[in-house]
Amino acid sequence: MTPSIKFLLSITVALASSAGAAFAGDAAAGERVFKKCLVCHEIGPGAKNKVGPLLNGIAGRQAGTIAGYNYSTQNKNSGIVWGEAIFKEYIKDPRAKIPGTKMVGINIRKESEADDLWEYLKQFDSEGKKK
Repeated sequence: MTPSIKFLLSITVALASSAGAAFAGDAAAGERVFKKCLVCHEIGPGAKNKVGPLLNGIAGRQAGTIAGYNYSTQNKNSGIVWGEAIFKEYIKDPRAKIPGTKMVGINIRKESEADDLWEYLKQFDSEGKKK
């Protein structure tokens, strides 16, 4: 491989890596975004249900399944499994995604905030420990 081809390949890899990083969220920034959610939700060790359910282990969890939380029928029957794309769609407008959901109030409409919030939330396992 010639030096010029090696150089072009290294530039291509660097650009591809930086493009991927631009779309990834920042968990530290997501922790700041989560402050908007604290009125209704808790996460981490010792988290409890409040006005909304605790959010430990949200990544990969079936909607409407946290013990001790009284979900709407629509939420329990939504068939949603929480992943990045569905979460970001939901958080922008919960009632559009699940008509009849109890979630109201703060909607995260900025894509960067939704990315960051998801990165923060997905760190926590079902026990509230960071993975």
